[in-house]
Amino acid sequence: MRFLFTCGGTAGHINPALAVAGRLRELMPDSEFLFVGSGRDLEKRLVPAAGYELRNITITGFARGVKPADIKHNLKTIRNLSVSGRESREIIDSFRPDCVIGTGGYVCWPVLKAAARRRIPTLMHESNAVPGLTTRMLSGVADRMMVAFPEVSEHYKKPERVVVTGTPVREDFETMTREEAKRKLGITSKPLVVSFWGSLGADGMNGQMADFIRLNARSGEMHHLHATGSGETGKQRMIERLGAMGVYGLPQWEDLRSYIDNMGTVMTAADLIICRAGASTIAELTAEGRASILVPSPNVTNNHQEKNARHLEAAGAAVVVTEDVCTGEQLYNQAVSLLRDRDRLSAMEAAAAKMGVRDASERIVDTILTLLKEKADK
Repeated sequence: MRFLFTCGGTAGHINPALAVAGRLRELMPDSEFLFVGSGRDLEKRLVPAAGYELRNITITGFARGVKPADIKHNLKTIRNLSVSGRESREIIDSFRPDCVIGTGGYVCWPVLKAAARRRIPTLMHESNAVPGLTTRMLSGVADRMMVAFPEVSEHYKKPERVVVTGTPVREDFETMTREEAKRKLGITSKPLVVSFWGSLGADGMNGQMADFIRLNARSGEMHHLHATGSGETGKQRMIERLGAMGVYGLPQWEDLRSYIDNMGTVMTAADLIICRAGASTIAELTAEGRASILVPSPNVTNNHQEKNARHLEAAGAAVVVTEDVCTGEQLYNQAVSLLRDRDRLSAMEAAAAKMGVRDASERIVDTILTLLKEKADK
């Protein structure tokens, strides 16, 4: 079998594709795989590192502003649509896939559209609670729309093609208990709060977290692990902020890092997580059954992070704080309140776990193989 995956731009698009491809490779080791991307750095790093061939097409997204630069960018995107369509057709005709799977990003549109016109089985996965522009465009084209959240069929042109699969989580999530994970991290006497804003961080929110760290350094209320993002530059910037607040040196219960490289263990050990509301993060929170305080990024297309966060809030799994009203003291007080109310915290964990899908990769693979069988039987 030949499987073609297309995903672009972010780890939230790439990692689910890699997880599913890995599972297919385990089941059918003689299969061939090809990834099609948009040429961004993360794709060029992650996909070949996982052992897959990557080809890129010329594609850009649409800017939603009306400034001259936005208009110029959109004119370029329109030109690129023609180029990407031709490139997609050439790749498909050369590779001759038995199936094409998209997991998000503008790159999915020309590739899946070209495959569908050739009557090749096509599937699209949407990690967010509300579909983005590309997914909406493809919802009438793809044979199957695989979604992370239940009860979202009304957002799709052909609800009968929607399958709830969840979103695959990274492979480093471990099957140990919270207590075992805490012992592995050397945490024994305090509840653990973990905070992060993604690999690139968020400078404004790190400013708020400096106040959070200042308050906890003084009180010792919790063991707190914060990842600043942006490499050592982000960590150094945080140290400078703390110094300006009169905090020189941190107590042992404050763990400041530039990046969390053992996220599976850390999230398993956590009593509470403070973070953004990207689709992959939501999948991990629910798969692990972890209570959270979510501060959605306001700088994303279609405000999808707040929609993701509100979905968890409605289920009782999270507290949502919008960035425009967020302060470090507010986050600290909310965290302390939750940690002291074990009944509420447990209820939030149960609500998150109820939403979680730990076997998302298997569900997606099953959907792919079922579609292939249906097409072969016709």
